[in-house]
Amino acid sequence: MNIPIDLMCGNENNGDEGSYYIHVNISERRKIMYIIAGLGNPDRKYAGTRHNIGFDVITYLSDKYGISLSKTGFKSKLGQGFIEGEKVLLMKPQTYMNLSGEAVGEAVNFYKVDETTELIIIQDDIDLEPGNIRIRVKGSAGGHNGIKSIISHLGGNEFIRLKLGVGGKPEGGDLADHVLSGFDRDTEPLIRKVIENAGAAVLTIMKEGAEAAMNKYNGMKISV
Repeated sequence: MNIPIDLMCGNENNGDEGSYYIHVNISERRKIMYIIAGLGNPDRKYAGTRHNIGFDVITYLSDKYGISLSKTGFKSKLGQGFIEGEKVLLMKPQTYMNLSGEAVGEAVNFYKVDETTELIIIQDDIDLEPGNIRIRVKGSAGGHNGIKSIISHLGGNEFIRLKLGVGGKPEGGDLADHVLSGFDRDTEPLIRKVIENAGAAVLTIMKEGAEAAMNKYNGMKISV
């Protein structure tokens, strides 16, 4: 039986401020096998910035596997579909980076996924140079406010992170200005290749497990 679920995720057709209703078949909840969330900031002015590379990977996966991101819920843009036979939920949290855990936590609680193996977070990492990917299955936020928020809302730090190198700030530069800036034109082809490899890494995690993905991608230097 289809029932209305109030996700409290923003305005929608019912016209109630702060509420959003969708019809969800309860039996469908557990059929989501993986939640894949790319982190970023929602305003158009942040598109293409270093901090939004997680969003860019979600867009890549959406395009590659034909999963429309036309739905909203869990304070996110959403897409449900299949990647190589596995049913997934693609997420772009719309909370702004520092509150990403609000969105991710709601989705994890709703679909009852195992956050240690069935949640994949895609993030930028200033401690890695562009062209480097690192996969971790637990650990601290490492200064990343989006990850810090997710740890807080999940109540633990054991979940898969796919870290994409965006490079550290220039000497004497401001960190916020750096992560909210775009890549220079010479680096853009490399970043497109990184995004493509990140999509492949997600598939490896799903099909072979995080350890196999770590062995394959950690330490790899992507080049064009």
